[in-house]
Amino acid sequence: MQPVVTPRVGMVITRSVKVRPGVYRLPAHASLDSAVLVVRGRDITVDLRGVTFIGMPADSAPDAARGVAVRIDSGADVRVRGLTARGYRFGVLARGVQRLTLEDNDFSHSWKPMLFSLVEHESLNDWLSFHRNEAREWMRFGAGIYLEGVTGGVLHRNTVRQSMNGLLVTRGDSLDIRDNDFSFNSGLGIGLYRARDNRIIHNRVDYAVRGSSLGFFQRGQDSAALLMFEQCTGNLVAYNSMTHGGDGLFLWAGQHTMDTGQGGSNDNTFVMNDFSYAPTNGMEATFSRNQFIGNRVVGSTHGLWGGYSFGSRIVGNCFADNRIAIAIEHGQDNTIGGNRFAGDTLGIRLWADSIEPSDWGYPKHRDTRSRDWRIVENRFARVPQPWRIANTSALDTSRNEFADTTSTPCDPARNVPTTAWWRVGPIANEPRRWPASAAASRDRSAIVVDAWGPYDWQSPKLWPLDSTRAVPLRLRVLGPAGRWQVAHLRGVQRLSARAGRVGDTLVVTPHADSVGDWEVTLTYRGGATTSPRGVRTAAGVPVLFRYGRFEPVQHWTQRVFAYADSTDPFTAPDAFARLLRGTPRAERTASRLDWFWSRPRDAAMPASRLALEAESAVTLPAGRYTLRALSDDAVRVWVDDVLVIDDWTPHETRPAYASLAGGAHRLRVQYVNVGGWAELRLDLLRGAVRPSAGSAGPH
Repeated sequence: MQPVVTPRVGMVITRSVKVRPGVYRLPAHASLDSAVLVVRGRDITVDLRGVTFIGMPADSAPDAARGVAVRIDSGADVRVRGLTARGYRFGVLARGVQRLTLEDNDFSHSWKPMLFSLVEHESLNDWLSFHRNEAREWMRFGAGIYLEGVTGGVLHRNTVRQSMNGLLVTRGDSLDIRDNDFSFNSGLGIGLYRARDNRIIHNRVDYAVRGSSLGFFQRGQDSAALLMFEQCTGNLVAYNSMTHGGDGLFLWAGQHTMDTGQGGSNDNTFVMNDFSYAPTNGMEATFSRNQFIGNRVVGSTHGLWGGYSFGSRIVGNCFADNRIAIAIEHGQDNTIGGNRFAGDTLGIRLWADSIEPSDWGYPKHRDTRSRDWRIVENRFARVPQPWRIANTSALDTSRNEFADTTSTPCDPARNVPTTAWWRVGPIANEPRRWPASAAASRDRSAIVVDAWGPYDWQSPKLWPLDSTRAVPLRLRVLGPAGRWQVAHLRGVQRLSARAGRVGDTLVVTPHADSVGDWEVTLTYRGGATTSPRGVRTAAGVPVLFRYGRFEPVQHWTQRVFAYADSTDPFTAPDAFARLLRGTPRAERTASRLDWFWSRPRDAAMPASRLALEAESAVTLPAGRYTLRALSDDAVRVWVDDVLVIDDWTPHETRPAYASLAGGAHRLRVQYVNVGGWAELRLDLLRGAVRPSAGSAGPH
């Protein structure tokens, strides 16, 4: 019989134990070298059924989570079962383990960063980068489950939701990953790096997304339901629901392949998965050789983006209502066969560019012509342009069918062809269906991303249908079925209704003197709810939810300059100061300091070597406030002639903070854009806002 133990921070487990059931508030040390529980040894079962570890209070900001709940150091035949752990940077961190079993654990509400994109436009700070992981760079992200060098084992019925990443696997192989739920995370559902021969089957990995705002931008920012990065080979991905991801699948050969032309993320097989409703690509697979059989991609920008794919088979898939179903440049010896296209604007686009990037090693080592294509036995229904092909040779487009109408649904289980040449081998009697859910069946409009990631529809929420600065402003009541009524209004002159049902649209008109400072609070009554921080409320119990705006009145004067080598702000500061005292290239006024562009739309704005000096007065009610400057490339901010933010070294987009008291203040900002994307935003926030504990932005 297993001994029963009471957990404590730093406990080391070297034999099988049962942890005494209960809720334990056990904040972890920030260092990843320690953990609440450390498991070391062989043939160990840690039974944690009925056990909950809480690393921080539920009302804490998600980026305050730190430390590790369970750390597994090497060993073999280790089993961890039944734990619920929330408020940690890592739920489980395992390294060098053979035959690891993780079963029936819930590591939801782990670390995730604040996002800076707005409803109206995104922020470059939120873009992800996975290119460097040779020295464990992915660990900066945090994850519900992080495995490094784990060989063999089973991940079964685990849950990670409302975190940044569900499962990250580095140099892992022969894992059976099935029946898990890694949905509603703001980075990756599952991420693989140099991982091979794994089986990913019957998982629910929906809404792994950021960088999406309906009607404004759909960029994904390299979030994905499934990321396979850098020499991931021989993996089987079958019967998974991977909808509403930034990408459904994001597969890339890796830097080694880009530099040498060798290798790739090759010989992976994707069978009967649902990759629908991606803001960007249902499937992206580049510089590699793979099989895509019987998958479903509906309502995405691209169904499959397959640049530089070679020797791949794209067969028996359903593509419907995508902007472009299949887009592949510089592809070779690929087969597109037996697929069904319905309602896509363009079915297949193939091409080769005459000039390829000069800093890529790949085209220097490989033939990259677009050639040797088979496009056969496909059916196109309501597709205005079945294909557009340029600079491509050796093309077979025989035995395709074309129709103006279609009555059969886009369901590979019903519509895959029976021709023998496309079939894949048997998959161990697996049910031929991905796990269904109401959330996965909604279209792309169901993606709502706020400052902490994707909304999961498990609690009531007010969300704008227009720009947040529209007056009056339309708000949609989102959430599970139920009713709402007004609980409190502040600064609101008129609200279009005082009570109603979830799904209603409310129109808010603020008082003339409160346009920048108002709030609507509603009460919800209906089914059971779970808040984005994991707080559960029983059915029928009232839940308050609110939406407001805080943007104090500002009148910015903006003076724009173009600088030269002789007035460079970093190498010639005195000359730069004289430049700012001179005649500007342009003068503008604005009610908000918020610049974001890849190329300026205003001809007076320099595309590079731009300098700005801006000034405004602001009056704040009594209280504590935070000034946040978001910039790319450099910024300085003065409050009442005191320098409070000095981020004057050229950098990619990042935030900087300063405290501010209530009262009347003079604000002055200097900003420099060396070149490329320009981003400058100055936000006034209520309360003391601290910098994020770790960044997931560009690196």
